[in-house]
Amino acid sequence: MKKINVGNTDLEVSRINFGGNVFGWTLDEKQSFEILDAFVGAGFNFLDTADTYSWWVNGVGGQSETIIGKWMKARGNRDQMVIATKVGSETKEHPNDISKKHILKSVDASLKRLQTDFIDLYYTHFDDEVTPVEETLSAYDEIIKAGKVRYIGASNVSPARLLESFKVSEESNLPTYVALQPHYNLVARENYETKYAEIVDEYGLSVMTYYSLASGFLTGKYRLESDLGKSVRGEGVKQYLNAKGLGIINALDTVSEKHSSKPATVALAWLLAQPHVAAPIVSATSEHQLQTLFDAPKLNLDAEDLELLEKAST
Repeated sequence: MKKINVGNTDLEVSRINFGGNVFGWTLDEKQSFEILDAFVGAGFNFLDTADTYSWWVNGVGGQSETIIGKWMKARGNRDQMVIATKVGSETKEHPNDISKKHILKSVDASLKRLQTDFIDLYYTHFDDEVTPVEETLSAYDEIIKAGKVRYIGASNVSPARLLESFKVSEESNLPTYVALQPHYNLVARENYETKYAEIVDEYGLSVMTYYSLASGFLTGKYRLESDLGKSVRGEGVKQYLNAKGLGIINALDTVSEKHSSKPATVALAWLLAQPHVAAPIVSATSEHQLQTLFDAPKLNLDAEDLELLEKAST
């Protein structure tokens, strides 16, 4: 299985990043273990979670990290995995918070749940917009020096605050973000491409996209209003049921038919063909769904395919 380096680091990751928000939410512990076993069994090594997954279930979160921790302990495979988790997002107990105090407390809680001594990639999940970037980066500096975290990344951080972070990192010799986790897919291109792509290019960031399949819309299973009841995520895709969204589904149908593939596989292969995209974050709740993810890094879209998808999604 081909791996890729994250930024200018020694982290080698598989080209699909499994999204752990389903663990403890739509998958119980036993089902989570089965999916994780299948994912790793197919040669993939990259898991994404957050300290607050799934706070919408119990108000505080922690279930996802706990399940991943138990699974790694049971399988004895921590050294083969690349674990990304995040800090700073809200729960019912606190708003978004990337203060030093919150980071230092949260990293220890994450390590305990994950049953590990270190986190490979630690993201600023949501910016609170008030903590000075120097304070946040100095907290990361402390936990990196203590061996608790290897590298840092950013997710929901504005371009201005991101640029300020790079400036402060350089001036004050503080850790630098090596990865960006943006909302990016075939139906949601504009924000990333107009506001973040240049920053990614300038600083050599690796991109791990979230909502890579637009909450399941790009699988092609939602084509009519009546399809929205098919899953708990149905309401989230309603916004895409328009001429543009359905035009993208048609293009995915055409390309997937040509390659005897699936729309979801093609949508992920399109992401993998974009500059700096290292590993789209994507979840699955069955082995059948997993196969569509596994096939994406193997699917090479040609110029004609890319042009068709480009035209439909621009």
